[in-house]
Amino acid sequence: MLEQALAHPQGEPLATERSVDHWQALAATPGEGAAFLPPTRGTVYGTLLNHLDALAALGDQVHAAPYKAPPRAPILYIKPRNTVVGHRVPVVVPADAAELEMGATLGVVIGRTASRVAESEALACVAGYTVVNDISVPHASVYRPSMRFKCRDGFCPMGPAIVARKGVADPDALVISVTIDGQTVQRSSTAGLVRPVARLIADVTEFMTLFPGDVLTVGVAAGAPRARAGQTVTITIHGVGRLENTLVTEDSK
Repeated sequence: MLEQALAHPQGEPLATERSVDHWQALAATPGEGAAFLPPTRGTVYGTLLNHLDALAALGDQVHAAPYKAPPRAPILYIKPRNTVVGHRVPVVVPADAAELEMGATLGVVIGRTASRVAESEALACVAGYTVVNDISVPHASVYRPSMRFKCRDGFCPMGPAIVARKGVADPDALVISVTIDGQTVQRSSTAGLVRPVARLIADVTEFMTLFPGDVLTVGVAAGAPRARAGQTVTITIHGVGRLENTLVTEDSK
């Protein structure tokens, strides 16, 4: 499935691949029945506090007990399989939440087994990149968000496809924009990462192995916008893709 999802913006696509233009045109097609499957079913790892502005927004909280300092290593959590859905799949807003946080982020899709990878070799382990919406129920926990806040069904839309690594010149210079019902509500960039992509991979694989198809998200910028049922959220990462999902109520599913 990973090979089938790869999109190559340069050169002739192979039989199991499609061009970025193909995916973008398909993703933009209006009408019913156009929902996509997720481009990969590997384990999805989220990264907390990997944006400089997210750390800055916390102010003195990062120096409070029990940690008393900014994180010295990546803080990871898992978005389990029940959370992962594709482009245009409706996302259910739980009855106990008035609105949800939209966590626009870049997903780094692993292409080969990676263990104790040097930073200089880390990008060679990447199959490609995709757009991820790391959705959460709004919460105050900084370092240890509860699973009930981040792991509801459908809380990790991704896609519409995986753009091959060679098609992204610099994963640390990508503009990410979020619109809700067509209105731009957030703009950020991977240029603001605490740990750039290669270093993040190196630091993570120092203590755990990543496997082909796994997704490592690079972190969410400060000020994640909120959306409610009935609204359509679109996340665009220029050069990677455009992910769109509509929020719905539980009784409308």
